[in-house]
Amino acid sequence: MKRVFSALGVVLIAGSFTVNVAAQDSAPDKNEGVPKGWHLKDLKKDGYYGISLDQAYDFLKSKGLKSTPVIVGIVDSGIDTTHEDLKPVLWVNTKEIPGNGIDDDKNGYIDDIHGWNFLGSKDGKQNVTKDSYEGTRVYWKYKKQFEGKSEKEIPAADKESYKLWLRSKQEIDKNLMEPKEFEYMTLLVEVLKEGDSIIKKDLKKDIYTCNDLANYTPLNAAAHQLKQVMMGTCKLNNTQEITNNELIELSSRDLVKAAAGQTPPANYRGDIVQDNYADINDKFYGNGNVYVDNESAKHGTHVAGIVGAARNNGLGMDGVADNVKLMSIRAVPDGDEHDKDIALGIRYAVDNGARVINMSFGKGFSPEKKWVDDAVRYAESKNVLLVHAAGNDAANVDTAYNFPSAKFADGKRPQTWITIGASGDKNSGGLTASFSNYGKKEVDIFSPGVKIYSTVPGGNTYADLQGTSMAAPVVSGVAALIMSYYPNLSAVQVKNILEKSVSKPAGNVKNPGGGPDVNMSELAVYGGIVNAYKAVQLADQESRLSKTTPAKKATPAKKKK
Repeated sequence: MKRVFSALGVVLIAGSFTVNVAAQDSAPDKNEGVPKGWHLKDLKKDGYYGISLDQAYDFLKSKGLKSTPVIVGIVDSGIDTTHEDLKPVLWVNTKEIPGNGIDDDKNGYIDDIHGWNFLGSKDGKQNVTKDSYEGTRVYWKYKKQFEGKSEKEIPAADKESYKLWLRSKQEIDKNLMEPKEFEYMTLLVEVLKEGDSIIKKDLKKDIYTCNDLANYTPLNAAAHQLKQVMMGTCKLNNTQEITNNELIELSSRDLVKAAAGQTPPANYRGDIVQDNYADINDKFYGNGNVYVDNESAKHGTHVAGIVGAARNNGLGMDGVADNVKLMSIRAVPDGDEHDKDIALGIRYAVDNGARVINMSFGKGFSPEKKWVDDAVRYAESKNVLLVHAAGNDAANVDTAYNFPSAKFADGKRPQTWITIGASGDKNSGGLTASFSNYGKKEVDIFSPGVKIYSTVPGGNTYADLQGTSMAAPVVSGVAALIMSYYPNLSAVQVKNILEKSVSKPAGNVKNPGGGPDVNMSELAVYGGIVNAYKAVQLADQESRLSKTTPAKKATPAKKKK
């Protein structure tokens, strides 16, 4: 179920205008109902449905165990490598001499000190920060080849591409607007932006919600119009947590989607990266700068902090894992990521020692899925756990398209892949996040993803964000914690431990897709929320059973002949 943005239609135009206000990771106005770091707390001791992290560390301490470093690959938008809470835990390629312009370790990537940026020019002077949507790219790629043709006219070798194009065309057609409506909505968004700049100054807040506007009296027409739209939208969606940034950013995105069928998208990536995109073996492109700018690095920096920001240093917040090295693989722009960058990003992380790879991204189309599948098989064969965010469309991904997916094109599944939905707390909207994707078959477990406080770029700062993008790194952190103290456990074993040790809520929870409340087992395979304390207890048992044997490697799925 997508939230309806029909307040625009009610207040300003005839008709309707829909947008999913939870489709992007969002910033809540303030931590109402839950304290900073609630996701680490214990239900019985603290009263919040967190992951019981202190209890996990107490247990490990009681066992007298020492940890070994675990590398976690963060395939994302980049990381602020100057942040005070991240600098001590960044992965450093000790085989590379910084800034000498030489590939010292002969891995094909020059000066990859903290990771690699697959979204930049080789000389480092240009970097991709925004991109188009994959559905739009698919539509224009095949439009000339397939438009006006029936399936009977399509050669057998092209039928899969034809089906993909038809689905992209449906998306394009769904978002079309009449020319006058599009022109009007374009002007409207500009008015909302003007009103937003005024309200920010009046409230002295960069981010505000309907709660903040309740007692605000605008003196400017544009500000008045924005307040009307926001208050109406919150009322229709039965929430006061829609922010100004969500409203404006996502209405702007809908305009981009509405225009997608009119002109081909700009070649944002190709013009800068200048690789042969059709060749997966053309892989040594990009540069070593994983911190392009504050806005681009915001998402990846927040994710990284959740996994492993330095613990107990008196700064900002604590990450989940206490002995990690965070490797940044920049492959996700503002827009849809490209399959090639994701596939090569996974391979880079594996080849450079990552045991866990966090993937807080997703999209509805994957035209080069085979490349990603092959990279996932490679990670699986190398005993690497892949943690993927389920997505923020409040959709059932048992039936909705959501890539990358835990199912290969041949129907088989990787053994070292886990998909994460977002949970919350009863003090802040309920145990399931209203925006979270779910699926009785495709989402494995839930994890805290509402109002998560973590690192953000620019001046050693911190902020709350929410999304399944925040839920996945909580699990990645717990996985790294287990691997750090129990290094003999394989990725398959760790995945099983995470799934079997979940806390299962008593009674029913809200279904993000709407309808009556349901047991969490209807929303995820294992019907529960990750719990670090229970996980390390089970890991201890598993490790003692396995300690006489080396860590098992997953058996890679056989390729279809």
